[in-house]
Amino acid sequence: MGCGASQKVVQGPPTLAWVMQEDQSQYNSRGPGPKALAEAVQRMQVARFQAKFDPRVLARYDIKALIGTGSFSKVVRVEQKSTKKPFAIKVMETRIREGREACKSELTVLRRVSHRYIVQLMEIFEAQDRVYVVMELATGGELFDRLITQGSFTEQDAVRILQMVVDGVRYLHALRITHRDLKPENLLYYHPGAESKILITDFALAHSGNKSGDWTMRTLCGTPDYIAPEILLRKPYTSAVDMWALGVITYVLLSGFLPFDDENHTRLYRKILKGKYNYTREPWPNVSHLAKDFIDKLLILEANHRMSAGQALDHPWVMTMAAGSSTKNLQRVISQNLMKRASPHSQSPGSAQPSKSRPSHKLRNSWSKKNFKVEESSLSALL
Repeated sequence: MGCGASQKVVQGPPTLAWVMQEDQSQYNSRGPGPKALAEAVQRMQVARFQAKFDPRVLARYDIKALIGTGSFSKVVRVEQKSTKKPFAIKVMETRIREGREACKSELTVLRRVSHRYIVQLMEIFEAQDRVYVVMELATGGELFDRLITQGSFTEQDAVRILQMVVDGVRYLHALRITHRDLKPENLLYYHPGAESKILITDFALAHSGNKSGDWTMRTLCGTPDYIAPEILLRKPYTSAVDMWALGVITYVLLSGFLPFDDENHTRLYRKILKGKYNYTREPWPNVSHLAKDFIDKLLILEANHRMSAGQALDHPWVMTMAAGSSTKNLQRVISQNLMKRASPHSQSPGSAQPSKSRPSHKLRNSWSKKNFKVEESSLSALL
């Protein structure tokens, strides 16, 4: 993408021993503490990134930290030199075809959208085999991380989150844009405050039609637990796949469980195609019928019968802000269920105790499986 850029020769990153020597004052006689060691590793990462970054980007931004990785991209936190404001730069590798396609999809969408609940594009730097996408920075963390650390979570809190997400999805669908990878990992809080808005991010799999005006899609892609049945059946599909994913997200948000769950993809896809889920385990007995009705109207096998984003915003549960629902605090049960899945020792949904350590890394690996083009081998066993 774009014209080639000359390669700048930069001195290599310092060794860990050198970095540790530089900060000797932070260490005690027994060696480095965990915090100092983590900071040293972070500086090494920054040094490596700087060695590879395009000089045009480095002239405008200081690289601060690596904050995310994807199949064909890395995201770094930066500071604009002129204003000292923080931003995120998504570095997208375009050397191979899949990376070029993901980059094209993301930029096609980001250049078109402007909505308070969708991450905003700031500027783009194109170089040989790499594109640097500067975006607003969401500093409030991922959806599940916030849920686990806060003291209270009720149905009304769930509705506030869903109102923002569905409003953003309605805007996208009005532009004939389908996200195709809605999941909790891609829903970020803008800032750490209690009243922070949610931002929809990561449009690498997004679709916005083609020159012939055909708005149906056929690509087998998505994140396994959130894939709609029509994608698995290889049928032409529409933006209704996003509404299925919203149904899965709502189910997890209110319970800490997935409606369809299996580590084996073939078995998982069979469960999705059957469309059978239940409300038997805790905390479902304490969740309102309206909330369950909201989920039921999204997790419908027939795509044409699912609620649209506009209909979801008009659903009585959302319209009344769950006013008639129980105000019972669901946070403890939901966070325990989330952490049970994240535990490496968990053998079943009820077999492990929740960890007391910070959950974000474990949750990210456990709940936010990478998106991918669905494997033909897993699908062949279904059809």
